[in-house]
Amino acid sequence: MSNTPDASAGSDESTGTITVYSDYVCPFCYLGRRSLETYQSGRETELEIDWRPFDLRAGKRNPDGTIDHDADDGKGEAYYERAKENVRRLQEEYGADGMELDLATDVDSLPAQLVSVAVRDTYGYDTWLDFDEAVFEALWHDGRDVGDEDVLADLAADVGVDPGDVREALADEGRRDAIREQFRAAQSAGISGVPTFVVDGHAARGAVPPEQLERLVEGT
Repeated sequence: MSNTPDASAGSDESTGTITVYSDYVCPFCYLGRRSLETYQSGRETELEIDWRPFDLRAGKRNPDGTIDHDADDGKGEAYYERAKENVRRLQEEYGADGMELDLATDVDSLPAQLVSVAVRDTYGYDTWLDFDEAVFEALWHDGRDVGDEDVLADLAADVGVDPGDVREALADEGRRDAIREQFRAAQSAGISGVPTFVVDGHAARGAVPPEQLERLVEGT
């Protein structure tokens, strides 16, 4: 557990919330959420997730928002092999068998994050949570491209969201500007990797076990 540079990025236990910085294309973000679900299952009251989007592809993103897949971000084949081994270990530990271990290096999560923010703004927390979980499952279990507009429209419809709202969100330049500002805010808060869980100015980074989340939230 460590202090974040910006305590305002945290959440207060008394409000029943936990801030989670994550990106859908990060397998450890999915695993971290599974760990959070396990911790939540032992609580009398459920923590609300204050989700903050993070751009894992920032180092490869062009000024127009597209991704340059040939750009060198320092993550070569050896890096991805180590990551896969860690995913294999944690998926067994967290009961996430059946994950697609191709680390989705060609998938752009920006469309999914744009839609996710729009769903939360328009439909509220419960529908957002259903959509958020559906995106993770679609990518990491079904191998679907969550950067594809039609895939996102299908996932949204399954949780009661009008597919037209999905297409409108993706075409909204104001939303794109706003999410870029959220990415910058995450960097300003000292977030350098995901997932990062923050409570009351303290943080735990990575797909940490439920016991560590308990210590983070309850201060034990």
